[in-house]
Formats: sequence, C-alpha cells, structure tokens
Amino acid sequence: MNLDLYAGAGGWDEGARRIGLRNIIGIDNWWDACATAKAAGHLRIQADVSTYPTAPFAGQVRGKIGSPPCGPFSRAGKQLGLLDQARVHALVNRMAAGDDHWQDMPWEDDRSHHAAQPVRWVRDLRPEWVALEQVPEVLPLWRHISDVYRGWGYSVWTGILNSADYGVPQTRERAILIASRVRPVHQPETTHEENPPADALFGVRQPWVTFGEALGWVGVNRPARTITGNRAPRWAYDQANSYGTGWTLTHGPQANAAVRTADQPAATIVCSRPGNLRWTAPDGRRQVGYREAAILQGFPADYPWHGNKTSRFHQISNAVPPGLAAAVLSVAAGVPAARLETAA
Repeated sequence: MNLDLYAGAGGWDEGARRIGLRNIIGIDNWWDACATAKAAGHLRIQADVSTYPTAPFAGQVRGKIGSPPCGPFSRAGKQLGLLDQARVHALVNRMAAGDDHWQDMPWEDDRSHHAAQPVRWVRDLRPEWVALEQVPEVLPLWRHISDVYRGWGYSVWTGILNSADYGVPQTRERAILIASRVRPVHQPETTHEENPPADALFGVRQPWVTFGEALGWVGVNRPARTITGNRAPRWAYDQANSYGTGWTLTHGPQANAAVRTADQPAATIVCSRPGNLRWTAPDGRRQVGYREAAILQGFPADYPWHGNKTSRFHQISNAVPPGLAAAVLSVAAGVPAARLETAA
C-alpha cells in the first residue's frame, strides 16, 4: 500500500490515478476533505497524523506521500511558523533520534510541528519511496530532512517546482522532496514552459496552459454565471449579454493582489475568503465559483466537493494540483515517463 499523510481532498490521489498508481490510503483530520475524497473514490482514515500510530502499517507501506499544513508558513497567512523554524529543525533531529515528543515545545503556531512528522513516519516504516510538498518557505526544512533520509540510505532530490511547468493552469510554486531507497531520484522533467522556442526540433515543450484555455473561453467575452448539465457540468457562456472584453482574474482584496489575463495561467489560488477571488472588468465583476477555482487547481469540473462554500475553497486551495502530483509521483514511484505523458 501507499500512505498519503495530510491527504486532504485528493490532489495527490488524483495525480496518482493519472499515472496508474493505486492502493493509496489517506489520513486527514478534516471531515469535509475526507468526505470529498471518499466521494471521488479515494480511501481515507479521519485522524490526526501527528498522534496516529505507525505500527498498524509496519511492513506494508511501499510509498509515503505528505503535505503537512502550509498555514504556519504561507505568505497568505500570518507566517507564525517562521518563528518556529528553529523548533521544527530541533524536532526533526529529535524524531530522527527516536524521540517523538513535540507537546513539550513552545509553539508560536500549534500546527508548525506537523512539518517534522514525515521524519517519524519514514523512520518507523522505511517506505520504498517518499514524496513531500509544502510552500517554498519550507525548502530549508526539506533539505534538513533530506540529510536525515540520506543517512537512512535514500537518494533524495529537493527543489522548487512551478505547477505551470507541468500543465497546471496556475503558476503555483511548491517546495518538493522526492526520495527513494531503491532508485536514484531527480527533478521531474517539465512538460510545459512559458515561451517554448518556435524553431526547436527536439524536446519541444508545450506552452503554459492559460486559465482561459482551462475554462474553455473560446470566442467569448466574459466568464459564465452558471454551470449547466445533469451530470458532468459544462461551462456556459452568454455572449449576447456580455459585460465586454478585458476580464481579468484578481487573486485577493489587497491593492497589490495578483491580476492575470485570460492568456496567462492563474496565480496561486490561496485559502482566502471565497469573494476575494473574482473576475473583474471595467464594467462589472463577480466572484469566482468554486468549480472554476477547482479547474484552475487542475481538478475535473465534476469533482465531488463537500461542505459549505468556504470549506470547498479551502479544500481546493490546500490541495496539490494533480498535474504536479503526477509528475512528482512518476519520479518517486518509478513510473515510466511515457505513461505520464498519456495519463491526463
């Protein structure tokens, strides 16, 4: 089996599904996210990863995936986790030595300790491969953990990846750790780039996927107000009553919020209030729908989200984009590249 810790609504699972990687059990303590994942056909145990025992999985785990909570370190939040950095590094060393006590440490953000939990799970289970994801600010911690893993016989790669380089219509950057004790690992090969050369003969990558392409904006002037269809929803557009051209995607309420046009990928979809993500034009505006946000995160339009609007937006923005997950897992689990290229 493969374990997905802090599994959320299923970004890693969807990426794994694309490359034929099965038998994944996810652990997460958020009821709404677990309900979403289960409705999508992904297995879930609702529990706290930091207190759940590793013993029931001994000798059974081939791969371990992990996306600890990003809230303590994300630029979209208060970043109290940055004040906990020294403590998290100390906890990594403590766990590597077999001491799992984090409760006696004074935390500025009581979620910060989760970033060290991948040490405990790999120490106890020694999976064949590991894949971890977090916000870019956590890269120094991933490098620290990579030193621990190398001491246990793993080949490790760490770095920052841009989701747009893997076909996601969003320039979301994430710190990634890939490790294996059975094969050398490396940075996942990119499939897209911002401006591919027109005269290249070999190894040509696709251009970044724009949010207009992802949402199906072909020959239209404004975003849809409704989703129609009895089964898988499709995007409906009203050209006759168009607000006009020049619609942009605004990513927050602040004056310096990222603004993207339809010929660009979206910026990072963050865990803000739903109304903060909006379509804007000189003569109109409206909120981005959660299904639109999910497509920009790389999910299918008919993914079965559970919970209220705020919960759905949080689940979407917390999830690993499936396209990025597929690329990372292909290296970690040794899936042939040709299989990845035909999996979307």
